[in-house]
Amino acid sequence: MPSPRTPRTTLPLVALLVGAAALTACSPQDTAPSAGSTAAAGASAGGCAKGALATRTAGTLAVGTDKPAYDPWFSEDKPENGKGFESAVAYAVADRLGYAKDKVTWVVSPFAKATSPGAKDFDFDINQVSISEERKQAVSFSSGYYDVRQAVIALKSSKVAGAKSIADLKGAKLGGQVGTTSLTTITDTIRPTQQPAVYDSNDLAKAALRNGQIDALVVDLPTAFYITGAEVTDALVLGQFEGGPQGEQFGLVLDRDSTLTGCVTQAVDSLRADGTLAALEKQWLSDAVAAPVLK
Repeated sequence: MPSPRTPRTTLPLVALLVGAAALTACSPQDTAPSAGSTAAAGASAGGCAKGALATRTAGTLAVGTDKPAYDPWFSEDKPENGKGFESAVAYAVADRLGYAKDKVTWVVSPFAKATSPGAKDFDFDINQVSISEERKQAVSFSSGYYDVRQAVIALKSSKVAGAKSIADLKGAKLGGQVGTTSLTTITDTIRPTQQPAVYDSNDLAKAALRNGQIDALVVDLPTAFYITGAEVTDALVLGQFEGGPQGEQFGLVLDRDSTLTGCVTQAVDSLRADGTLAALEKQWLSDAVAAPVLK
């Protein structure tokens, strides 16, 4: 809430990979201290059988995302067309799981609903959701499919258009989408003197930026470049923020008790290992130049 840049080296997922290799079946990704033993106990006897997983509807894979589905993650607000980074990733994961494109169905799932407790109407959701310990209390995640940084944009006429550091943003009226790491970046990293404006969607946040209701908007870096390049062209990317010590990654969201989590994680890991994720990132998210780091 929530990419054009050079791909960064991701944190090793040694423990996850070792665990996946040791299992003969796929199981939920548990966040409790006994995650490994719990996962093993819940493993399906059939394993990750291609095209025959215990999905919501046998023989098909339901993928959730928000609406509108924003560029450059999707294209033309049509997740089903396979265009845009996340649409392409979803179909690549589906393929590894044994589901052809015509066996994938898309479900509209608002960001806040997808990450909240409760039964899901998708098998997995892909919607720029950052993996966090807090969210793991409500849902399960695959391993990360994208390494992300947050960025800040402002109108060229804004009082903070010349900002070159976090200190330069302290007195600004900043905005971000509810429930996102973009908003967390404002409250925990920038810590402005003014209460940030919180919006239900990036569309509302962009409108506030255009109308001068906020001085700057925080979004993930790919979205920042898309907004300034195609939607609010009198705005500019002021810079990006350093990643945290553990790094920020987007992960696929699954129901907290989903038996598919292990299989989906294996699919994501294989796509990273063979270079598919890097190739898709280069194809869909490489149009922007690097942004300066705000410290």
